Order: sequence, then structure tokens, then C-alpha cells
Amino acid sequence: MAESPYIVTVDSTNFVTAVIESSQKVPVLVDFWADWCSPCKMLMPILEKLVAEYQGQFILAKINIDQQPALANQFAVRSVPTIKLFRHGKVVDEMLGVQGEAALRTMIDTHRDRPADDLRRQAAQAYHSGQLTAAVELLQAACELDKTYYPSYLDLAQVFLAMGQIETAEAIIKELPATIQAEVATQKLQVRLNFTKVAQQAPTIEQLQATLANDPNQHEARYQLSALLVLKQDYEGALTQLLELMRRGRKFGDDAGRRGLVDVFLLLNNEGSLVSRYRAKMTSLLY
Repeated sequence: MAESPYIVTVDSTNFVTAVIESSQKVPVLVDFWADWCSPCKMLMPILEKLVAEYQGQFILAKINIDQQPALANQFAVRSVPTIKLFRHGKVVDEMLGVQGEAALRTMIDTHRDRPADDLRRQAAQAYHSGQLTAAVELLQAACELDKTYYPSYLDLAQVFLAMGQIETAEAIIKELPATIQAEVATQKLQVRLNFTKVAQQAPTIEQLQATLANDPNQHEARYQLSALLVLKQDYEGALTQLLELMRRGRKFGDDAGRRGLVDVFLLLNNEGSLVSRYRAKMTSLLY
């Protein structure tokens, strides 16, 4: 194993310091390995190359499972090599078996600090204090500083969406690579953008409720109401309206009720009792 200040051998006595505490500052890539493991020996030169290249932007922590069985059991290591990435004291990603350099690089890059991150943090503070124009300027600087760091672009699109500049936000998303557009964070932002479009020209919630009380088959009004409720984060209310829209008008908006339900499930991370309950109701209408 190459000598490096960024490679550390870990046991039960230094695990907290070397892994948990260090991961508050930089990602810590924990390599669970064994002397008898040939794939582990194949992986090590790749890890050493990345350590030399990144120069402290992540720490490589080596844990021999035969010498540290308690740590291996604690983190449910069943085979080697197993890679677990720690950030801010928690496991945030993991891989099994020998991995190529590109996969390891992606894992590290996803969780390491980038030059633009300080600008993103400043922009987040400005955004939450209502200084949207300042947030835009900071995020535009972040995008210019690191043109391939796509979280900055997503942040910028989100701020433009909050400012009501829907077309600008949509243009930013459309310019992202297909792989980034396929990521959950981007899909969630796209869903919010779509509901914002629907809600943009809608009457008030009270007016829409009155319209539906008079005529429950006003599908456009029900869809607009669901969008307004999503933007208020009243997800159960939105799901109720979308389910009713699905029940009453499958042809409206190319099955907009069902598609809207799926979109809200995504915003809720496709988990939880609310999602389970309404997914079951949606399924009962499908079959």
C-alpha cells in the first residue's frame, strides 16, 4: 500500500476519529478488504491513483475484515471488497466488488466539496431570507465557476421558478445532460415546474372549490386545484383531487389524474403511508 497522508488504516480504536469525524470535513471512502482477497488487490491501485490525484479531497480508510470483524459486522459487510462512502458521519453510498475508476470517481465527486459549493451556500441563505435576485447572481457565478457542476444549475432553476420565471427555469433544465435530467432531483424539480404551470392561470382555491361544489365534473378546475394544493405542500389534499379526477375523467389531459398521482408520489420519495394508501386507491381504479 502506497504511503500517503490521505490513506489510513482503521480499527476499532480510531474508527470514530478517522471515519466519523473526518467525514464531517471531506468524504471518507472506507475499503473493507482481506489479505486473501484477489479482487481487493485489483482494486487497490485504482484507489491509490485517485488518492494521489484528489490530494486530500477525500480520505481512504482501509479496514481488514479478518482483523476487525466487529466493524465488518456493524456495517453488514458480507463480501469483499466492499466500499462504503461516509459523509457527515453517515454512510451515503456503497459499492460491492471491484469497481472501475469512473464509477469510483463519480461516487467521490457526488459528495465532495466543489469550488462552487460556497457560492451555493451563500445563495441558499439569500434564497431563504427572500433575497431572490441576490441568490440568482450568486448561482450564476457558481455556474460560471464550475460549468459541469449541475447542482448549481438545479438551484438556479429552482430560484427562477420561485420568482415566477417559469420559462427561464424550464430552459435551464432542458439544457442539462440527459443523465442529469434522469436524476430524481431533476425530475422532482420538473414536476414542481409542471404543477406551477397549471396553477399559473388558476383562480383561487376557494373559487375552484365553489366551482366543483356546483359541478363536480369540471375537470380543469379540479386539476388546477390539485396543482395549487401541491404548491402549498398539501399533498394529501392534492392526491384526493387527483384521484377523483382519475375516477371521473380518465380522458382529461391524457389521464392527467393518474399522471399527477405518480408525480406527487415522486415528490414524496415514493414512500410512506400516504403514498401507500393512495397508490392502492389508484391501482383499484386501474383494474
